[in-house]
Amino acid sequence: MSDDQQSYVEAGGFDRDMNYVPDRITRDGRRPEHGPVEGELWPVEPGRYRLVAALACPWANRAVIVRNLLGLEDVLSLGLCGPTHDERSWTFDLDPDGRDPVLGMERLQEAYFRRFPDYPRGITVPAIVEKSTGKLVTNDFPWITHDLFHEWTEHHRADAPDLWPAHLREEMGAVNKRVFTEVNNGVYRCGFAGDQESYDEAYDRLWVALDWLEERLTGQRYLMGDAITEADVRLFTTLARFDAVYHGHFKCNRQKLTEMPALWGYARDLFQTPGFGETIDFEQIKAHYYVVHRDINPTGIVPAGPDPSVWLEPHGRG
Repeated sequence: MSDDQQSYVEAGGFDRDMNYVPDRITRDGRRPEHGPVEGELWPVEPGRYRLVAALACPWANRAVIVRNLLGLEDVLSLGLCGPTHDERSWTFDLDPDGRDPVLGMERLQEAYFRRFPDYPRGITVPAIVEKSTGKLVTNDFPWITHDLFHEWTEHHRADAPDLWPAHLREEMGAVNKRVFTEVNNGVYRCGFAGDQESYDEAYDRLWVALDWLEERLTGQRYLMGDAITEADVRLFTTLARFDAVYHGHFKCNRQKLTEMPALWGYARDLFQTPGFGETIDFEQIKAHYYVVHRDINPTGIVPAGPDPSVWLEPHGRG
């Protein structure tokens, strides 16, 4: 996702546009039992699609982590955009000649326009693109990771974690909803608030939720108990950016993550788990937020800290 295609710093609170291309990739291209019903259906097919992400973006980061955890690297290729972009699109400026080596594109926008020539919304990551046509398939980020687990099952690694345990799904849905509205999106409501009243309300909501998580994680290792689920993936990508970006840049500064014992131990625990920490690039993360958000940081100066080595300190949550 990108929250930066236009200025959001205006009077009132931040309102995220949650309208995405609702297409689904499913086993045999069938209509799934849950989720959007208006989109087109695409069959799971190894090698057919390319996941386009950006390590700077928390919403795309979760798709990269889920792909890693499930062992889908050989069946779903990965293209990475650079951390900064203009108002038009994410770009492939990390690749030689500034083009994705598989899709041959300079801008992710090209895939959107090949599918929808008059696409009216922001060009967001993560996106799944059909390699043969270069057309966007979907950018519906919550369903991308959901379907990587539920629909790509026969291609999972033998020891892949159960990211959606059947007996926990009802509770997990409620946890995911609160984490999304109050934390994942809550930091953005603070950062893009356009007046004091909106900021104060957003700040209070965020810290109520973080205190709830601190208490919950004091008594258990992961959000849903003793095993990693997608709920942990969704929270982790916000926590990984908290001290580097959200604490200062988004004014979420009651405490640093490193000052919350349970959340900080939990975040390090996940960071040191294969599939998580290798997807975190703090330099790209800082470049994205501090360079692209000119309304918030008009100088474009990127801070030197914090020291990333603290993420490798023992977490004590084994």
